[in-house]
Amino acid sequence: MTKKVKATILGDGGWGTALALVSQRRGNDTLLWSAFPAYAKTLEKKRQNVKFLPGIKLPCRLGITADLREAVDFGEMIVLAVPTLHFRSVLLKLKKLPWHGKILVSASKGIENRTCLRPSEIIREVLGAKVRPVVLSGPSHAEEVARRVPTLTVAASEDAKAASFVQEHFRDPRFRIYVQKDVTGVELGGALKNVIAIAAGVCDGLKFGDNTKAGLMTRGIYEMVRLGVKLGANPGTFFGLSGIGDLITTCASRHGRNLYVGRELGRGRKIKDILGRMAMVAEGVGTSLSVHQLSRKHKDLQLPIMEEVYKMIFEEKSPEAAVSTLLSRTPYDEWKAFDLSFFKKK
Repeated sequence: MTKKVKATILGDGGWGTALALVSQRRGNDTLLWSAFPAYAKTLEKKRQNVKFLPGIKLPCRLGITADLREAVDFGEMIVLAVPTLHFRSVLLKLKKLPWHGKILVSASKGIENRTCLRPSEIIREVLGAKVRPVVLSGPSHAEEVARRVPTLTVAASEDAKAASFVQEHFRDPRFRIYVQKDVTGVELGGALKNVIAIAAGVCDGLKFGDNTKAGLMTRGIYEMVRLGVKLGANPGTFFGLSGIGDLITTCASRHGRNLYVGRELGRGRKIKDILGRMAMVAEGVGTSLSVHQLSRKHKDLQLPIMEEVYKMIFEEKSPEAAVSTLLSRTPYDEWKAFDLSFFKKK
């Protein structure tokens, strides 16, 4: 095993806590940062994240703080595991601190509203265009990662050495990390699958069957690839861990927050009531708005499933009407406008 490093995890949600546990088990000196001093004290006292990851013991060796300066000073590797909604505000605070020379890792899965920027793009906009962060994504429910269920993820960066650093110092026998360079594709896969998962949840809420969900997920991948290619991603990335891998996990698991949102929509509940009862963030809700904004910018994009998710959430379109709209679309060749060249050997 290589030498241990000092790792800081920014974000006390379930995902941030699970990543802190992975780092600590790996042998790294690890510090978990909470934005809320009172909750940091609760974490320290109870040694359990009762709000976001109940039932999982936090080792005494895992440090906890609400002091961002202390957290940034501590880590050689700084992992941002905060909701996309708060990503920029945390970075603006971090910008004033001595972050230079540290490995920056984004573990957030979303697209910022209005700007339509991915987390890595927000990092570069706030901290400087020369920064080349690492993106960590893949099928990785926090609840399972925390319980050491074998998990496969991917670390992507334009800086190959930084990606390899994360791979080497963050993996353990139950948390396997692959590396690649397609930051755009890896981030979009992690973000867009949440929108498709809401649609899959609607299928459950309407009591449709496996046929429906399988078809929806397949066409959902089609839409993810279509948008990804438009934004510069490698289409093949969406058939890897951060694309179809994460989509399968999110659409099939009892842990899925986005699946839950869709299921409750399908049962007839209002989005305000659904979100009001949730302790954690369902990133697909905000991402559906960002996708809608992107589709308005790129007029030639056809993203019917994700557009109907947006309309159910932000225009209160009924799930039944959304399904009717999708199924009444004129059918065409399955592979129309789909570039399969990346499957061919060069």
